[in-house]
Amino acid sequence: MWLSRALERIGAPDPAAAAAARRRLDELTKPPGSLGRLEELAVQLAQLVGGPPRVEQPVVFVFAADHGVVAQGVSAYPQAVTAQMVQNFLRGGAAINVLARQAGARVVVADLGVAAPLPPAPGLVAASLGPGTADITRGPAMTRAQALAAVETGGRLAEEAIAAGADLLATGEMGIGNTTAASAIVAALTGAAPEAVTGRGTGVDDAGWRRKVAAVRRALAVNQPDPNDALDVLAKVGGFEIAGLVGVILAGAAARVPVALDGFIAGAAALVAVALAPAARHALFAAHRSAEPGHGLVLARLGLRPYLDLELRLGEGTGAALFIHLARAAARVYAEMATFASAGVSPATAVSAAAETGAAAGAGPAGAARPVAAAGAEAGAPAHGVTEP
Repeated sequence: MWLSRALERIGAPDPAAAAAARRRLDELTKPPGSLGRLEELAVQLAQLVGGPPRVEQPVVFVFAADHGVVAQGVSAYPQAVTAQMVQNFLRGGAAINVLARQAGARVVVADLGVAAPLPPAPGLVAASLGPGTADITRGPAMTRAQALAAVETGGRLAEEAIAAGADLLATGEMGIGNTTAASAIVAALTGAAPEAVTGRGTGVDDAGWRRKVAAVRRALAVNQPDPNDALDVLAKVGGFEIAGLVGVILAGAAARVPVALDGFIAGAAALVAVALAPAARHALFAAHRSAEPGHGLVLARLGLRPYLDLELRLGEGTGAALFIHLARAAARVYAEMATFASAGVSPATAVSAAAETGAAAGAGPAGAARPVAAAGAEAGAPAHGVTEP
């Protein structure tokens, strides 16, 4: 079985690689830690891949599927929009297409369960598991076998991309009604109240939000998903595209390839993946914090701190695509910046030693020049060998 093989390959990060990355960053021509979270990002990338990080061939996965729960009036848009947006992705006209082009990322569009039949088209991966899930307020979204098949589909697509050179996997999705399914997953796995993790999704009004909350509550009551069995939760209240993203996450973790999480829906998939393989968390990078209210709880449960907070709530992988720029910047800083030794620049330790020597020798004759580092420190500048311009 694909899932069991993937789980066996997921291991802990490499502490030696992390230590080497920190040493390398401290040798670069900058005050230690002055690039802030870019340095943190470089270290996390290095400890995952086991060496110098590289982000040159990112791939964004956009999985599409429909949800039977839309019958409960939980979305501001009709179900037909899912298929229409798939065509938009294929034409290159969606937000994710624009942002992926900016990031130099390839977009993989896959039909995992769109309700309307989609004609064969260049660039479309036909991998449908059915014409959308069942209405979760009336019974399970899918069978356990379908959930496993969707996870495997996403995982195999990720493996194909990795074999072709992908060095970062970004998670995206499209499916009218999928924030309702994601809310149900998050509520089931965390024990949070439905109203605490259910947002406005596509922009429903107050009445629509109340319908969403009621739908999530009914789905949990009807299906009784087992919080100790993540696959049970996924099958009973999830979605085909969410299950596919679980596969992408697990495949990335197994291959030690970084996975950029998009927003709330990708976060729900990550909760499932980490429940199946706790060590998979080390492959996850929280691209941003979504405007969806449940996303903060998801990130807290995953132990992840988002890199961006732009109040995004579109999905499609848009936040993950923006994160690619940061990941690439961190990797290139690590690889391309000069070291103090190679640039002939005095490191902080040398300046500190010189300052200590000068202090021990006394102030010196009147009018003598003071050490540059000391003068900078008195002026409020960092007391390092290199200061910001």
